[in-house]
Amino acid sequence: MTLLALGINYTTAPVSIRERLAFPAEILSDAVQDLWQQQPISEAVILSTCNRTEIYCTTHNDDITPVINWISHNRQLSHTEFQPYLYAHTDNAFIRHIFRVASGLESMVLGEPQILGQMKTAYQIALTAGTLGKDLGKLFQHTFSTAKKVRTDTAIGSSSVSVAFAAVQLSKQIFDNLNEQTAVLIGAGETIELTARHLHQNGISRIIIANRTYDKAHTLAEQFNGYAIALSELPLHIAEADIIVSSTASQLPILGKGLVESAIKKRKHKPIFMVDLAVPRDIEPEVATLNDVFLYTVDDLQNIIQDNLNSRRQAAEQAEEIIDANVDHFLAWMKAQTVQSTIVDYRKQATLLQQESLNKALSALKNGTPPEDALQQLAHTLTNKLIHTPCSQLRKASENERHDLIAAARELFQLKNTQ
Repeated sequence: MTLLALGINYTTAPVSIRERLAFPAEILSDAVQDLWQQQPISEAVILSTCNRTEIYCTTHNDDITPVINWISHNRQLSHTEFQPYLYAHTDNAFIRHIFRVASGLESMVLGEPQILGQMKTAYQIALTAGTLGKDLGKLFQHTFSTAKKVRTDTAIGSSSVSVAFAAVQLSKQIFDNLNEQTAVLIGAGETIELTARHLHQNGISRIIIANRTYDKAHTLAEQFNGYAIALSELPLHIAEADIIVSSTASQLPILGKGLVESAIKKRKHKPIFMVDLAVPRDIEPEVATLNDVFLYTVDDLQNIIQDNLNSRRQAAEQAEEIIDANVDHFLAWMKAQTVQSTIVDYRKQATLLQQESLNKALSALKNGTPPEDALQQLAHTLTNKLIHTPCSQLRKASENERHDLIAAARELFQLKNTQ
């Protein structure tokens, strides 16, 4: 049995290839079942995200051709279109790879946690589809526990590495409890959406989204139980804001010093945390001179992110040590399974020999052989059958000068030196 991983990711393939090899969620169950039915595959899981597509399977050998042929047929691509971008890992390398992927060490954003959830989804789909067996099933359980230990025992996920997440983390340093705060978000693009998501997950009391196009603001606000306003209404709501995050494509500042100063007076000098993620800037730099205003620009956050990335890289070194240990643990489990199957096969063989000898003895008794003679014959026959193959193999080992096998046999059968 061979463990095999075959895939592409953001480092090996451009997005034009990744999107053609991706498996949409609605077809993933059918796809993994179809893969599982191919020879010589015995177990199968498919992980498909925007940054990677990976096929995990157990096969009877390490030939990757059947999997490549299946990908070509299923995704309707010629081999030459995708094969140059593929990587393959088997056995030990596969185990290490899947542990690193689940722990976020292979991610575009080092240590990001989403990949673990995506891997659990892939596992669950395969489990429901009936394409998981003992080996891959156990490997995934080891994978999940390894990733959990990496997150628990290292700081790989504790530092923010996106401007949106960094902004929210900073706001939590200024306000003890976000469930009493109001956030005004200016813009409706990807960065503002991510900021809204992080704020919502951290229990923000109220979100107001302002945008030039009201419909876009309304669509985004609905996702987070927020309130949408047109950009022209913004001056009426600044005083409500404990947190302001802005990210638009405006060529001129949207918030000036005078407007913010007026809002501070209305707030009776309650502090405002402001983050300007736009280039050119949405908030006049002079706003930073006002008392009770904490203004950060995208450059300020980039410095924080870089420090945090350095922290994650140090944590990644610790994570590698955890992964090394867990690879050894899983390999030990696999070796134990090999021993167990050998024991089972040996017992079956011995039971078969026992039954054959017993049948002969019972037949002899029916034919009138005295019981004592039948028992003697049974013991003699069974002993000869049990020792015949080991003795034959030991003679061959001696002829071939396999002294290691002879020594192993003496240890295995606990033989004492009778000479």
